[in-house]
Amino acid sequence: MGKIVSFLGISGLCAGLVFLSGCSYLNGGRSDPAAGSDIIIEKHTEIETEEGPTLPPLLPEETTIEPLELPELSTETGTVNPEIVIASDIHYLSKELTDFGNAFTQMASERDGLLVSYTWEITDAFLDEVIRRRPQVLILAGDLTLNGARLSHETLAQQLARVEAAGIPVAVIPGNHDINNPQAASFRSDESVPAETVNPEQFAAIYEDFGYREALSRDPVSLSYVYQLTDGTWLLMLDSCQYENGAQVGGMIRSETYQWIDKVLEKAWDDERRVIAVAHHNLLDESRIYEKNCTIEHSEELEQILDEWDVRLFLSGHLHVQHYKTSDEYDIDEIVTSALAVSPCQYGVLQYFNTDQYYYTTERTDVSAWAQKKNNPDRNLQDFEGYAEEFLRNTFYRKAVEELRGKELSQDQIKNMAQLYALLNVESVAGTACDVRDFVEEDDNFELWQMYDRTSILCMYMNEIMEDAVRDYNEMSRPGPN
Repeated sequence: MGKIVSFLGISGLCAGLVFLSGCSYLNGGRSDPAAGSDIIIEKHTEIETEEGPTLPPLLPEETTIEPLELPELSTETGTVNPEIVIASDIHYLSKELTDFGNAFTQMASERDGLLVSYTWEITDAFLDEVIRRRPQVLILAGDLTLNGARLSHETLAQQLARVEAAGIPVAVIPGNHDINNPQAASFRSDESVPAETVNPEQFAAIYEDFGYREALSRDPVSLSYVYQLTDGTWLLMLDSCQYENGAQVGGMIRSETYQWIDKVLEKAWDDERRVIAVAHHNLLDESRIYEKNCTIEHSEELEQILDEWDVRLFLSGHLHVQHYKTSDEYDIDEIVTSALAVSPCQYGVLQYFNTDQYYYTTERTDVSAWAQKKNNPDRNLQDFEGYAEEFLRNTFYRKAVEELRGKELSQDQIKNMAQLYALLNVESVAGTACDVRDFVEEDDNFELWQMYDRTSILCMYMNEIMEDAVRDYNEMSRPGPN
């Protein structure tokens, strides 16, 4: 209760905008069907790049894969670690794209709770933790960059190279911010200046060492691919982004890609391979308020295909909220890992043993410990967890104040209602709204929301959070607890 009382005593206003920066409604249709390839494990479709040679074939057509045999696991150095680390929504920006002037400062204060001013420290601290953990793979589930600038992709790839150099494979997929993004920009003095972005071919070339070069199979019409883990499990890395006519926010799977998925999963079934599916956008309607903004269009078709081939686990990001859900119709779990660039700056750790046995939990990136080790004098970094939470809280607080202005409410009522809204949303982003649910429900300001603004999207979202706050979404297992 001390945490709650302390929060409700805060009265300051800081800059901030809306939550869920990855999600906004956007219409779009499926592409027309096309004939698929007759082979299942096929040659990599060559990609022409503007700079450098085409990527080499990954597997010859005659390649066969032996039936799955799991290695023995032990604690000895050099043996396989069953852990899989997954992070999403890094929103990285190359330092070369900013002079830290007014344009950058203004942008960083208005990016939906994204900790843009500390993206470098967060990323560095996170990758240090990955190297210490030594998982069998690091999965990055899209929105690798802030605005899709080519320089940001190239700089992040250099960072990821040190993870691979430590013997830890990295597998990436794009998010809606990453490709053909018209908002790609650098920030100079008082202006934002257009910057070079990347097309799909350039994305694959930049990240060729992080999944694409080693892929068992590549979808010829998207950036989807199959990656095999050390323990023999296949990662079905699905490109759910729409970037043909500029970067669109909503997600979809191309019709031709469904044909490729079906053949890959048939091959996995024949060869007794376990499969984990990964995409940036969500498979299930994790939020009733934002389902059209974040869920893959026509995702029921993808659900059906995954269920037919006994794929039970789907990993995603995009929502910027820690959450999980089981399909209402199929025996499929989806785990959504919250944004690394948003408080509490956490990532997922998955121990995957078989289709019906896995355990997922989250870890918070310890940026403060990283700063102390680096002797960084920045006060915000010295207590980064507190700073990041306050930054996000003030983002939600300001949004609520803007929503409530003009209504028949006193200034104290607006302040208290906004504080309660911010408290609930900060906990929801972290996946821990259950910790404050009873407190919020008993607070008079929650009733004021129902009386004065029940039809607003903010109030509807509060009510959904309350209804959904039945568990801590930072821990999930199959089978579940008895």
